[in-house]
Amino acid sequence: MLDLTLEGWILAIIASIAIGLAKGGLAMVAIISVPILSLVMSPVQAAGLMLPVYILSDVGGLIAFRRNFDIRVLKTALPGAVAGIGIGWATAHIVPVWGVTLIVGLIGLIFALNALIRPDLGHDARQPSPVKGNFWGMLAGYTSFVSHSGAPPWQVYVQPLRLPALIYAGTTTWFFAICNWIKLIPYAALGQLSLPALKTAAVLTPVALISVWLGLRLVRIMPQKIFYQFITWGLLVVSVRLIWQALMS
Repeated sequence: MLDLTLEGWILAIIASIAIGLAKGGLAMVAIISVPILSLVMSPVQAAGLMLPVYILSDVGGLIAFRRNFDIRVLKTALPGAVAGIGIGWATAHIVPVWGVTLIVGLIGLIFALNALIRPDLGHDARQPSPVKGNFWGMLAGYTSFVSHSGAPPWQVYVQPLRLPALIYAGTTTWFFAICNWIKLIPYAALGQLSLPALKTAAVLTPVALISVWLGLRLVRIMPQKIFYQFITWGLLVVSVRLIWQALMS
């Protein structure tokens, strides 16, 4: 296993809880996992450590949301996501992580502020669009590859569709589960899945799986209006954190 300090283990457990809650439906929570671990290790190492936890937690999320997803939304976004992951792989040694982090933070911040300042603009549900879906899906795939921070671009596309809370959560879980499985290939090729990291991820996975159940319970009892307010405010807080992290790099 990785030689983590007590602080490192505490942060890794918090990151795993965040991932589990996200796979249970509270999508924005997981985005803090890599930034939190980056306090005690490099972002690249943190991303490699968390990917197996994401993938194994996906199993719990997929079981929970096996009937709650919108196939139309997935069809309009997944081709772009695959392309985005490919671009991330091809440019892994060129584009600085802080630059991607800054872009993701700015996109999320603008969208969240717009939703909070002018909430009536998002009252009428939009229909899934292949053009918009593949564009934002590509950004989500790319930023997910770089730092597991694909939620803000994904939310920009999906939130205006005004899906029911469970369908929103399930569609998000399916989208990122598929992305994570695809990311295994380039992550392995880039040497980010070391044996010590995999052993550490195995220890953290039960924590994440328990948190999947907790997240699912919260989504099921949370009124839809509060659910969308939660993810909007969550997006705002996380985006500010990402911008700060990028500027301090």
